[in-house]
Amino acid sequence: MSKSVRTALDAHDLIVAGIPSKSLLHLVEGVRFLSAGDTLNKAIGISIRTLQRRKSDTTGKVLSIEQSSRAWRFAEIIAKATDIMGTQEAAEAWFLEPAIGLNNRRPIDLLASSAGAGVIEDYLTRLEYGVYT
Repeated sequence: MSKSVRTALDAHDLIVAGIPSKSLLHLVEGVRFLSAGDTLNKAIGISIRTLQRRKSDTTGKVLSIEQSSRAWRFAEIIAKATDIMGTQEAAEAWFLEPAIGLNNRRPIDLLASSAGAGVIEDYLTRLEYGVYT
């Protein structure tokens, strides 16, 4: 991204302006499971096919506010999961497996809504502090 983000207001401004498609491409390259199946659509709300079209687009398109918001939230959640699980590989594996604390649902499946993303964040906080209920 061309601007540094230091505060929540900076993040808000970036999201409203639209996160550059190149930033999403960088995220997908860094998080391997996003390029498999429909996980990118679940996490961000954009299909792999659309992402591939944007890869060849040189006009510097940006994501919609909704897609930007979901991409930002996903990046925050994967970072938190990585911190708690110890490695990015462990965090990525965790996203794809049913979790007991999420009623045996896969975290990736809950990212389709802001309520589901909130549930994942709450669950990660409980894991961080050793509360498994």
